Amino acid sequence: MVSIKDIARKAGVSISTVSYALNGNPKVTPETSARILAIAKEMNYIPNAAARQLKKQESRIIGAFLTDFTGAFYGDLLQGMKEVLNRKGYDLIVCSGLQSHRLLPERMIDGAIILDSTFSDEELLDYADRGHRLVVLDRELSHPAVNQVLLDNKAGANLAMDYLIETGHRRLYVVSGPSDSFDSRQRMSAVRQTLSRHPELDAVVLEGDFNQGSGEAAGRLILEQWQGPAGVFCLNDEMAIGLFNAVAASDSGIRVGEELSIVGFDNIALTRYIQPRLATIEYSKYRWGAMASEQLLRMIAGEEVEHERIYVSLVESESVQDRR
Repeated sequence: MVSIKDIARKAGVSISTVSYALNGNPKVTPETSARILAIAKEMNYIPNAAARQLKKQESRIIGAFLTDFTGAFYGDLLQGMKEVLNRKGYDLIVCSGLQSHRLLPERMIDGAIILDSTFSDEELLDYADRGHRLVVLDRELSHPAVNQVLLDNKAGANLAMDYLIETGHRRLYVVSGPSDSFDSRQRMSAVRQTLSRHPELDAVVLEGDFNQGSGEAAGRLILEQWQGPAGVFCLNDEMAIGLFNAVAASDSGIRVGEELSIVGFDNIALTRYIQPRLATIEYSKYRWGAMASEQLLRMIAGEEVEHERIYVSLVESESVQDRR
């Protein structure tokens, strides 16, 4: 690999002169700078990003860490992050997996946005103790170097459950998410609080995994146990669509929006293309990502930040039958 020492030797100048020229420093005359840049191009010189980063103590890169990339959830979230960062001269890299955690201690990025259950709280707090700036979307952590931008999961779950109860449903199913998901745990906490206030309800919790396959499995189980009209709250839209598909593919004669009501969570684009359209909990995934980036950049700049919350609303639709 060509180094600045090789360029200096060919140009007949010092290494510092080459460094000044490559970095646009006015200490080098325009003529000398142009000659050095031409030689660098001729020799196919590639700057050493790691060395430059070490010198400047910044990479102008932010990492977004995700548990995985499956489903239709992440597009708007990442777009919100990217647009805010790009406007401020930063780039975004998206990571998943344990090996990607090395980017933080090796300081290959200037800060991180975390939506990744493979990070333990202890690991993140250790990074924060070392001065890394973090924004978490999937947990509550108390540390000056950690900011929280959290979805109002409990409010969303309350809206979904109240919608089914207020429309006259007395037999309810809830399809949960993975146990290591902060969002799932928060939503289930609200579900249990609602059920404790309504002991007259016949409620069953089915285990899910935030994917369509687990929704389909829940749908088949509901059909096997069918005892009459029921309402279902799926803790995300992917599972709700899977459940919808399982019912539609069966020969039970049961129809969504008539005998069976379904509410999801996330308002992903696919919900607009099923009939009847899915009732769901809506929020701006774009705004969530944009807010995370805004908060992180303010922390990097040394500004004070407060924790933020992304608010939700109910999208009523024909997938819920009014049984009153």
